[in-house]
Amino acid sequence: MQIARKLTDDVRAGRYQVDQALPSERTLSEQLNVSRVTARKAIDQLVEQGLVVRRRGSGNYIAPRIEQPLSNLSSFSEQLQQRGYKPGSRWLKREIVTASADEQMSLGLSPHSKVARLERLRLADDVAMAYEVSVLPYSVVPQPESVGDSLYQFLEKNGKAPARALQHIRAMNASAELARQLDVPEGQAVLFITRIAYLASGEAVELTHSYCRSDHYDFVAEMRRG
Repeated sequence: MQIARKLTDDVRAGRYQVDQALPSERTLSEQLNVSRVTARKAIDQLVEQGLVVRRRGSGNYIAPRIEQPLSNLSSFSEQLQQRGYKPGSRWLKREIVTASADEQMSLGLSPHSKVARLERLRLADDVAMAYEVSVLPYSVVPQPESVGDSLYQFLEKNGKAPARALQHIRAMNASAELARQLDVPEGQAVLFITRIAYLASGEAVELTHSYCRSDHYDFVAEMRRG
């Protein structure tokens, strides 16, 4: 536990950079004069905290972390690219369905309206960062399979780029299924974010529910008095 705390402090203090390899278990055990089993257990704790990711056959690396300003409307892909990460998506579903009552209300749709529902894992350097479900009017996305890694790039290309959005953030504990998707322990705290994005005309164009790993996300807001 002492070794894990020391490594955690080093990571959070920036002594290790994102994607930098940690010393091997053998190196740690020799440096700290402990057994390799002890060194392995210390690294296991960092993996459980989400500070370190294991890459089979390669080693242990510092996990990505996203600092997202609350004042800017930008896509997940844009945020990652600005910070030097490689964005990606692992698609779970892309389908046309009938909008639920909540989706109709959020998007200003009439009953029985069709919507595109996009369900995916958002990745940074192949690490799962968030589970995301986006719902858009059928008129905006009639062919869900045509959406690539960046939804906002798709919307911009088709003249439907959002101009503003309302976003709500709260904490919740991961269910068994969500924990499996995000590769975290069941019950771990995650950030649940609901965003409704609007065109300049005021038309709602996107409803997205995001479940973000709290160990990988910081949300930052600049506030002014007066």
